[in-house]
Amino acid sequence: MIQEAHVTTVSLKQSRKRWIENWDAEDVDAWEAGGKTVAKRNLIWSIVAEHVGFSVWSIWSVMVLFMPQATFHIDAGGKFFLVAMPTLVGAILRIPYTVATARFGGRNWTVFSALALAIPTLFTLYFVMHPGTSYTTFMIVAAFAGFGGGNFASSMTNINAFYPQRLKGWALGLNAGGGNIGVPAIQLIGLLVIATVGNTAPYLVCAVYLALIAVAAVGASLFMDNLGNQKANLAYMGKVLRHREAWVMSFLYIGTFGSFIGFSFAFGQTLQINFLGSGDTAAQAALHAAQIAFIGPLLGSIARPLGGKLSDRIGGGKVTLYTFVAMMAAAGVLVTAGVMDDNTKGAATGATMTAYVLAFIALFILSGIGNGSTYKMIPSIFEAKSKSLDGFDREQKATWSRNMSGALIGFAGAVGALGGVAINLVLRASYNGQAKSATNAFWVFLAFYVVCAAVTWFVFLRRPSVATASPAVEGEKAAVSA
Repeated sequence: MIQEAHVTTVSLKQSRKRWIENWDAEDVDAWEAGGKTVAKRNLIWSIVAEHVGFSVWSIWSVMVLFMPQATFHIDAGGKFFLVAMPTLVGAILRIPYTVATARFGGRNWTVFSALALAIPTLFTLYFVMHPGTSYTTFMIVAAFAGFGGGNFASSMTNINAFYPQRLKGWALGLNAGGGNIGVPAIQLIGLLVIATVGNTAPYLVCAVYLALIAVAAVGASLFMDNLGNQKANLAYMGKVLRHREAWVMSFLYIGTFGSFIGFSFAFGQTLQINFLGSGDTAAQAALHAAQIAFIGPLLGSIARPLGGKLSDRIGGGKVTLYTFVAMMAAAGVLVTAGVMDDNTKGAATGATMTAYVLAFIALFILSGIGNGSTYKMIPSIFEAKSKSLDGFDREQKATWSRNMSGALIGFAGAVGALGGVAINLVLRASYNGQAKSATNAFWVFLAFYVVCAAVTWFVFLRRPSVATASPAVEGEKAAVSA
């Protein structure tokens, strides 16, 4: 078994079948003999494919900057719905995408899911150049962009299976962070287009991503592998939901990833509304919003591996708690700035706008750190629980832990993405309210982070409950052996 992963990989290079039937990342000798090289290669191309997926998922956060109300007849509330639609569809797709890698193989599914991104990209390219298109049609087209959101779940589940427990925080953080950078990447491309030719050529953004989709699909086909012993299927997803920690982690992920993706989709639109209120033309507001909007998602994406790395060293629970406390402070700044703005006549002052931008950027960075720490907690939870599986050998415990973690990663990712939908809907309701501002939404965000911090402390830090097997662990041996 020591050299099995290495030998299998060598034979795969010769046969080009790209299937590894027996993969044990916890076998240190096999890892050093070539397993880590295989894992790194799969991680690199998983990041590339997920990166493009995130860009396509967030494409409408950029497209709305090219859609002035006078031409497209879609108001601010309609645009918040438009950018929320891909988030909703992507959240739903994360459930089947989670089990797809076990059913079809990580390499095979990555190739297919990358190619599928061409559908929403082509639809977007065509319809955004036809301002007379109905709002319903735009909503349907935006829904197809949800394909990109599903990619995250399959990518994370796949990489979780490739890496040993001691390196999961860094590997999952790097995979997710590299994927998350797809959000600011497409916003930067949108900025380049707007700054160069104005807000009349959104098709150029789509054309760039059609080329990148081809690169991701070809790279995954040539350099990724399938794992034959991966079993993060629907049966495991049903089993994982018998553990209360699964529901708690899904809730906390709303606060971390939900914040990241929700703010990523809404930040540019929020900035554009403020710039329009300051007297900018539609083109000027689009340019000014694009110049700032990418910064938050970029820093949040970079921070995600840091959250995983910190969690590897001091524990995911502590990092998650500290993160939510800091997010409470940042949301408090937003509330303060919002209240001051509401009580001041006219457009937002420079000081208020600065406070808005800095507080949002802080929330992006902190949500990125929290993304990494929460995804480190998931495999740690089931690694601890596996120690209470009496009668299991080391390999059976590792298999159970890996498959349960993979199932929860997908489920928590789906639930967490719904937080992005909620953020856009709360902002829409706040702007449509009597005050016509986002202040009420900021109060909601602050209250939610308070609850998340309290839940983190109560469940994971008040007492060492995670290491204690719950009743749901009993009787798992048959499931592991199946």
